[in-house]
Amino acid sequence: MPSSIPGSASKRAASPTGPEAPGSIAPAYSRSWRDFRRNPLARFGAATIVVLICIAVFAPWLAPRDPDALDYFNAFSTPGRTAWLGTDPLGRDTLSRLIFATRVSLVVGLGVSGLTVLIGAALGATAGWSGGWVDSAISRLMDVLWSIPMLPLAMVLGAFIKVTPPLLVLLLGGISWVSVARLVRAQTMSLREQEFIAAARAIGLPNARIVIRHIIPNTTAPMVVAATLAVANAILAESALSFLGFGVDPSTPTWGNMLQNAQNYLRRAPWLSVFPGAMIALTVTSFNFVGDGLREAFDPRLKRR
Repeated sequence: MPSSIPGSASKRAASPTGPEAPGSIAPAYSRSWRDFRRNPLARFGAATIVVLICIAVFAPWLAPRDPDALDYFNAFSTPGRTAWLGTDPLGRDTLSRLIFATRVSLVVGLGVSGLTVLIGAALGATAGWSGGWVDSAISRLMDVLWSIPMLPLAMVLGAFIKVTPPLLVLLLGGISWVSVARLVRAQTMSLREQEFIAAARAIGLPNARIVIRHIIPNTTAPMVVAATLAVANAILAESALSFLGFGVDPSTPTWGNMLQNAQNYLRRAPWLSVFPGAMIALTVTSFNFVGDGLREAFDPRLKRR
């Protein structure tokens, strides 16, 4: 009596063995997320990000006052019961402005990160899969954009046009996608030589379907890490531009322009610079903690150290 069902060996041989196989990817991702949850700094960063998102969403209900309301009689009020974090030279409530500034920073950070991943994944996968002149053209474009300093370019544009958060997202995201594209391109060039890709080609799957269903999903882990770190970089860039006076409209509360307004009152009202600076540091550090936690959880080379 045969010890196995006829044809079972051939079915096992034809079963997917590449990175996209459900039997191999699901347990790996489950272990990686478990490792991420065990990282205390990553948990702290994720919890802080959730709190910041809630603050941004519910800002009108959380802010005790109108962030633009002027009260010259209570200018430079020290933190206390009437104004928990004090007031600025125009009598505006610092806490309310901090809360509404969270919206701008998160919109710019998350928007730039999303645009970076979208453009970088599309062009990186196209370059890595197509090769030839397509790869050369996209690679030369990446080299040109990589050589352009992001902040000076944004400062030049900010001197001539009115910068809004959506425009800032387009500007920063239109330059910062190069690092993600290079990462996806390298991953794609490695994956296209795998056996499961050869099997997909052999059964006649179109190239676009192979890239969308097999290549890009297998580059998700490094892209998530890159996207998380891109949020922190975008928030720092927006804060720097606002501090230098080239960011969004000064009437819109941002952490950067709050620091700019506070630099002349460091001795008289130090709280005006301490609180927005602390918010920038906390937010950027939280996203970096999450990015580092994801990188350690999903990179097997770091796990072996």
